[in-house]
Amino acid sequence: MFSHRKIADAQASYEDARYVIFGVPFDGTSSFRRGSRLAPDTIRLAYDNLESFDFQYGVNFPDIPICDLGDLYVEEDAEEVVDDIERSVKHVVDDGKVPIMLGGEHSLTTGLVRNFPGCSMIIIDAHSDFRDEYMGNKFNHACITRRSLEILGPGKIFSIGTRSVSREEYESPEWSKVRFISANEVREKGITRVIEEIERKAGDRIYFSIDMDGIDPSEAPGVGTPEPYGIQSSEVRALINHFAGKIVGFDIVELTPVYDNGNTSMLAARLIQDFIGSKESKA
Repeated sequence: MFSHRKIADAQASYEDARYVIFGVPFDGTSSFRRGSRLAPDTIRLAYDNLESFDFQYGVNFPDIPICDLGDLYVEEDAEEVVDDIERSVKHVVDDGKVPIMLGGEHSLTTGLVRNFPGCSMIIIDAHSDFRDEYMGNKFNHACITRRSLEILGPGKIFSIGTRSVSREEYESPEWSKVRFISANEVREKGITRVIEEIERKAGDRIYFSIDMDGIDPSEAPGVGTPEPYGIQSSEVRALINHFAGKIVGFDIVELTPVYDNGNTSMLAARLIQDFIGSKESKA
């Protein structure tokens, strides 16, 4: 079941929609600064301040069939929440619509990825999130890349912005099955060369997950586990712009409003517009 809060510009019915937005207010495994459960409505509130027309993409968002289902009612157990997301989103994917999830913590992404076997995946994240389990829980937010590897297989995942990795993760025999592109590598190569590498290796269907802590804290301070020296929002936007035509599912997670000055929520809202606007301009 979903609540009835809506994002601005989401004026279509579910039946007519091409894009289906929903929130998942869950942060039960967060290990540092909790509060990402509050993010879905904070993003919606920030979105209210955005223009509904974008001259760069040449789109008027109210004319695009967007639906907001509101927030999924969640339980306390992370594995149950992930299972609920998988079941709730299955019909969205089966109906040929593009799901857009507002988290919540990063563990939630597993539920969506289960609906896209065979896809490639781009993750924006400061952390490798490659633990097999953390705090005794395989569905902890620190395990999302490992769980995604189990679903998608080797060579399918590109995690961009990495700058925090445990020794356990780095020494795992599974490590080389994911392409981790550090924030330093992005700075040294430039985002264009990163895009070119992913373009050569990724398939025609891509799932795109944005952990807001992947972006430098100077631009996105309101996150659960901030890490200095991140990538820039313009680089994330460049990735979205380039791959939008191939993106079949999208999420924004790990925004923690109680530590925000408002900028992180606004950036998250704008990235949603960038995704929809860019995808529509390529249609």
